[in-house]
Parts: sequence; C-alpha cells; structure tokens
Amino acid sequence: MKLLAWAMLLSAAALNAAAPNYHVVGKIQIGGEGGWDYLTVDSAARRLYVSHATHVVVVDLDAEKVVGDIPDTPGVHGIAIAPKLNRGFISNGRSNNVTVFDLKTLKPLGQVATGQNPDAIYYDSVSNKVLAFNGRSKDATVIDAEKQSVAATIPLGGKPEFAAGDGKGKVYVNIEDTNEIAEIDTAKLAVSKRYPLTGCDGPSGLAIDRKNRRLFSVCGNKVMAVSDPESGKVVATVPIGAGTDGAGFDPGRGFAFSSNGGDGTLTVVGGGPDKYEAVQNAETQQGARTMVVDPKTHKIYLPTAQFGPAPAPTEKQPRPRPVALPDTFMILVLSE
Repeated sequence: MKLLAWAMLLSAAALNAAAPNYHVVGKIQIGGEGGWDYLTVDSAARRLYVSHATHVVVVDLDAEKVVGDIPDTPGVHGIAIAPKLNRGFISNGRSNNVTVFDLKTLKPLGQVATGQNPDAIYYDSVSNKVLAFNGRSKDATVIDAEKQSVAATIPLGGKPEFAAGDGKGKVYVNIEDTNEIAEIDTAKLAVSKRYPLTGCDGPSGLAIDRKNRRLFSVCGNKVMAVSDPESGKVVATVPIGAGTDGAGFDPGRGFAFSSNGGDGTLTVVGGGPDKYEAVQNAETQQGARTMVVDPKTHKIYLPTAQFGPAPAPTEKQPRPRPVALPDTFMILVLSE
C-alpha cells in the first residue's frame, strides 16, 4: 500500500509539474481609436502585424514597441506575409480589395480587387498563392503573389471565417453558417473536400497541428472542435470560454489555444491525437477575442482595449457591444 501511495503521489506531482501556467507578462500600448480583428507574427523578422480599423500597426516583438504603420486599409481584417517575395498582403473589408506592401519598407505596392468583404487571408507557399476569404460573397479570391493579380475565384457555399494550411498545398477554412470545414486544393484551385463540424455551432478561429494532422476550430457554442481532415470527422470537443474568435497552436509546446473575449480567458488545450482536454483557463481581459502565437518564444499576443458601457439597444442593433475607450488599445502578452 505504501508503494502504491508513493507511486500515486509521484504521478500527481508529475502531472502538476507538466501543467501549463500561462499568464500575462506584459502589455504593449498601441493607442488610437477603432476596432481590430486578426494579427500576424513574422517570427523570423521579429515583427507583429496588428489590424486596427483603417490601418495596420507594426510592432517590434523584441522591443515590444510600435515601429511602423501601414495606412489606408479600411475595415482591415487580416495580414498574410510572403517572406520569400518580401511582400505582405492585407484584406480590406470595406473597400473589397487586398493591399500589397513591402515587408522591409512597409510601403504599399498596389491593390488587388477581391470579392465582397474580404476577411481572413492566407499565403500558401507551395502554390505561391494568397487566398482572401470573402464573407459577404461567400467565396475565396486567389491572388498570384508574384504577379499581384487574381488567378481564380473559388465558391465556398457559405460564409468563410479563419483559414489554416498544411504546408503541402491544402488550405482549410471554417464555414461559419453551415458549420463545416472546406478543404481547398491550391494546385487545382478548387474545393476538394468539405465535412461537418459535428457539435460545433458557428466556427470562427482555426489552427492546425501539421505534424499530427489535426485542426482546431473554436465555436460560438463554447467548444473547440478538433477534427481529422483526412477522415473528415471530429475526434474531440473541448469546453472553452465565451466570445471566442481566435485559435492558435504552438508546435513546440503541443498546446492549442482559444482566445475568449466574452469572459476574458485563454483556454489551453492539451492531448492528442484523439483525446484532448482543457488543461488551463488563463486570465486575459474582456475583449481579447483574437490571438497569435510566436513559435520562437512561445509567447501569445492578444489585442484588446478598455471599454465603456454599451450604447442603448436599437432596432438595428438590439445587442450593441460596449465601445472601446480612446487610446486604450493594447496587446496583451502571455507566457508560461
């Protein structure tokens, strides 16, 4: 009995030692006014690109300070980077186009027309194509990254949200209004597969574990749906917080993440390949609904702000959101 008890204690100690302890280690003050959406890490160049209403803020990751700005991106949603071409691509939801810019100088190089309300954007290095996912026209505009011209338009059969790629020519995108994942073959420039996200309502953020071939979709009904893109089946659902819009995966740590802006938490999910569970709910801040992971330092970045009271309900906006206070926009930095 003593040996058994001792073994159980050692096992418990090992589990406790392995449990993550993500917490806020800093804040990068941005300021200004307006909302935000996605952000992108260029880990090699040590830059963070942050969407902010009508422009993109560029942050030095090591110094944790603003070092640049890309203006004239109305309704910006996302940023994709193509390091081998020294180009970046920004989806402008209000002007229905993508801004192309120089990664070194941050100078605009031109614009490419898209479908209606381009939201998520992804660069596929295998095909050298940029995919802008258009929420209102429910399709994807495929851009030749070198020629800066439209190569194709792919109908998606529903409203696309975030996208992730496997690095082998397949790009996956959450379809929010049909609760599905669509797989795009970037060689054929067509949808090659679609499958239901059973148990998931309104998928938004998406991340991928390329090694184990698992996709992590965060859903409006407070679950993360983990799916196998090969079989087209959900292998696990994990409880997460409210108001999520972003997901992440750290290949070095093996954790998946859900940023929950409604309750101000970051759900950390561990396990795999077919059994997953929430191993921590780290405190963040209300409004921190999107996120990105730096694979080099394993830090996590979440944009948010301080909020005032919500305006009075109207017929057009029966559930208005609280308004971000001027000059309080910031990036939370989390680490273990």
